[in-house]
Amino acid sequence: MGSIVTDTPDTESALIESCRGGDREAFRRVFELYGDKVYSLALYHFEGDRGAAHDAAQQAFVKLFSAIRDFRGDCAFATWLYRIVWNCCVDRRRSERAYTAIDDLAREPAGAHSVEEGYARGELAGSVRKAVNSLKRDLRWAILLRYFEELSYRDIGAILRCSEGTVASRLNRAHRMLAGKLAHLAPEK
Repeated sequence: MGSIVTDTPDTESALIESCRGGDREAFRRVFELYGDKVYSLALYHFEGDRGAAHDAAQQAFVKLFSAIRDFRGDCAFATWLYRIVWNCCVDRRRSERAYTAIDDLAREPAGAHSVEEGYARGELAGSVRKAVNSLKRDLRWAILLRYFEELSYRDIGAILRCSEGTVASRLNRAHRMLAGKLAHLAPEK
């Protein structure tokens, strides 16, 4: 089977059906499409602990591949997958019972025009990551799913198992907390 591009719900359905049939190429394509997003969500969940994020992401794909036949299509495939990721992260955190330190993830962005600009951008990115990582998990996931994955309140609610109103409330609280934590970055008037 050739590479499937999931530009439409029909091609996504075909990809899922191919996975259900045990097509290794389809599984590889799912991993290509979602691997970075799954790892990124896990990385934020574990506040920068790359080892824990890698393990949780790997576990999520193992669960995905063993449970793909259970996907009923009641929600978007990505919503279903992100729920698996959430569960894997929570299960791993629960089993460890340890809170890991935040890794310094700030890197100089590619294409910086000067060392100073690169450093400033890296510092800004690091400050934002640190602020997002400092949020309680439920607020952090609401921010990540809304702004990094661009999901609707409905889909976020399905992943986090809460109402759309609760999603809105969590986002509102997170916005206020982030504004306070990042106020020092705002240009002076």
